[in-house]
Amino acid sequence: MSFWNDPLKVAADWLEGVFMGWGMDSVFAHVLVAFLGVFLLIALLMVLDIFLVWIERKVVARFQDRLGPNRVGPYGLIQPFADIIKLIIKEDTTPGNADKVVYNLAPILSMMSVLILWAIVPLAPVMLGTDLNVGVLFLIAAGAIGTLSIIMAGWSSNNKFALIGGFRQVAVMVSFEVPMLTMLLIPVIFSGSMNMNAIIQDQDIWYFLISPLGALIFLIAAIAELGRAPFDLAEGESELVSGFNIEYSGMKFGMFYAGELLHAFTFGGFWSILFFGGYRFFGLEQVSPFLAILILIIKAMLGYWVIMWVKYTMMRIRIDQMLSFNWKFLTPLSFVLLLVTALMNALLASAPTWLYIVGMILANVVTGWAALEIARSATRQERERVEGPKQAAEVSH
Repeated sequence: MSFWNDPLKVAADWLEGVFMGWGMDSVFAHVLVAFLGVFLLIALLMVLDIFLVWIERKVVARFQDRLGPNRVGPYGLIQPFADIIKLIIKEDTTPGNADKVVYNLAPILSMMSVLILWAIVPLAPVMLGTDLNVGVLFLIAAGAIGTLSIIMAGWSSNNKFALIGGFRQVAVMVSFEVPMLTMLLIPVIFSGSMNMNAIIQDQDIWYFLISPLGALIFLIAAIAELGRAPFDLAEGESELVSGFNIEYSGMKFGMFYAGELLHAFTFGGFWSILFFGGYRFFGLEQVSPFLAILILIIKAMLGYWVIMWVKYTMMRIRIDQMLSFNWKFLTPLSFVLLLVTALMNALLASAPTWLYIVGMILANVVTGWAALEIARSATRQERERVEGPKQAAEVSH
């Protein structure tokens, strides 16, 4: 087998042969090679995380008409390394009455929750990592660990502002995981599988093209789950003095920050896998596994750019507005869309491809239009109840 056709398999077999040549048992050699593969993936992700800091600063500078990092190294490329050195040498403080075990474990879990998600990411047709049949459920379960780390950080810090930030994140987690899980079922319906690679292989037509509303709802719920603006209620600087992480300093704070950036990029990758074909792009993924990985990274980066675009152009909303938006609009809409998608998929299962696509798009358009009309009517009624019919009519005009 050629190295360029399946580089991981060839490299793993070679390493196992080397270790067994040193007298190591075949089982231990296989475990050691697997460990080295995981370590290499984590190392590459951490290097990528460093450059995500630079990318996000450059993007926000462009949005806000600023220069961004441009002094330390060419185009400011070495600035993230200077920041890492600053965090490493910064004093590591722990509140006196904090629960030290939980306090120190929280930033580790925050980073770990992101890294374990990459276990089910199909990087290329022959680079699958852990090929789980229930990869979609693993995505939800592993992603919840990041929220758990925020709750642990807020509770263990012995700080009322940090505790409120943790409680806010509980509300976000319980609320927005419902529409996110519901929208994850749409690719499952289309592909007939919860396996991530099966979902990619089935996308001869991007699922975004036949369920754009589902992709949009998933993106909104993912942004809320990440705790990024306009849903960053867990760390409101104005009222919570930075929220759940206020008592953290040095590399502990850095791990929370790095975990947030890598989490956003990871969800950009899952958005591309579930709705944009993952590593597939007009058959180019068959040329080389490295080209397939490049395609996936580009799509993930585009999803990450959309998440940044939302963060740096929208204002933070109040906690009551956010929960009302979820429970009164987003969650019912996601349930209705799931039912409509399942029904249309069953009705059009034997229809020609063009009719299937047109039917699905029309179903999404009608569902979205009906939801907006109902929301508009409910908003008008609430405004009339609060302000009176006359003032509400003046405001609407």
